[in-house]
Amino acid sequence: MTSLLVIIVLVLLAIALWQLTKIFDLTQVGVNSDSSQVANDKDNNLQGYLMFGFLAFLYIFTIYGLLKWGNLPLHNPASAHGGQVDNLMNITWVLIFTVQAITQVLLYYFAFKYKGKKGQKALYFADNNKLEAIWSIIPAVVLAGLILYGLYAWTNIMFIDEEEDTVVVELYAQQFKWTARIAGDDNVLGKANVRYIEGVNTLGVDLSDPNAQDDIVVTELHIPKGKKIHFKFRSQDVLHSAYFPHFRAQMNCVPGMVTEFAFTPIYTTAEYREMPDMIEKVAHINELRAKKSLELVAKGQPGLDPYTFDYLLLCNKICGASHYNMQMKVVVDTPEDYKKWLAQQKTLVQEVKASLEQPAEGEAAAPGEAKENDTVAAVAPVAMK
Repeated sequence: MTSLLVIIVLVLLAIALWQLTKIFDLTQVGVNSDSSQVANDKDNNLQGYLMFGFLAFLYIFTIYGLLKWGNLPLHNPASAHGGQVDNLMNITWVLIFTVQAITQVLLYYFAFKYKGKKGQKALYFADNNKLEAIWSIIPAVVLAGLILYGLYAWTNIMFIDEEEDTVVVELYAQQFKWTARIAGDDNVLGKANVRYIEGVNTLGVDLSDPNAQDDIVVTELHIPKGKKIHFKFRSQDVLHSAYFPHFRAQMNCVPGMVTEFAFTPIYTTAEYREMPDMIEKVAHINELRAKKSLELVAKGQPGLDPYTFDYLLLCNKICGASHYNMQMKVVVDTPEDYKKWLAQQKTLVQEVKASLEQPAEGEAAAPGEAKENDTVAAVAPVAMK
């Protein structure tokens, strides 16, 4: 209802302004004025100065934006390949700003310098081969260099040596959460299919596959520092995009197919928290949260907890109503801490077995459940041996 009233008000306001312009035109009847549609020298001068004004606004706003929001972009990359991504991005930004600075100044300067004047004829020539060569060859060379460097960086980043010692991890996307499956000691993920999704087996892992017997399923991913992590991505429903902002990594998760990406973490979570840029950013965030908490408490609402930095896996595709909340915590441990964490995790087979052993000891099963449990008990050993 409120939206409808706003629309009605805006329409009435537009009609009122249109009527005011008609009234103003009527008041000008009989007044000497230049009603010609051809621009005169005064019009051309005004347009020329307005162009300079817009040029000034463009650069002032650009400089203001860099000073005001220049601290918001991500700082140190947390992966081995992140430096290449940042370097490629920085080169691109420098080229864009340089070309923009030169071309915009020339555009508005020449528009002012050669504005129309009474009695002045414009010089016209059909073509100029020299100018055509300059503004065709220079951009072509620059873009070719940029593209070749980009392809070189992309090849290095995307290349995954199957013989290399890696940690194989599957990331399973579904509206609106992430689930990770870590290959066990064999470093090979078991087969999976949506047809096998049942109970705690939410990823549809084929429990009869020997490679699946040591797979570990978690909702908070731990990975070791200094070792390449080979990610494989699946989606259960719609197109998602696995985005690791601090690791400079992103890969689409496409229903019906497996995509992959790999990177090597170079900072543990604890190390990244101690970086000066991150300490400053966290302090600023907590300062804002403290002010917001005062407002909430004054209204009788609970305050906000202090923010602590963590690596996150986000979804970078608009995948539905709760897309904004689709994230998973990623913890980078030292190799020693990672091994300790991994040893504490139960395999998917163990979790399935535990779920099949329910109801708990001492609790009698219903007659219908007893028959079902007998059937499951007969199948389970085959799936778990």
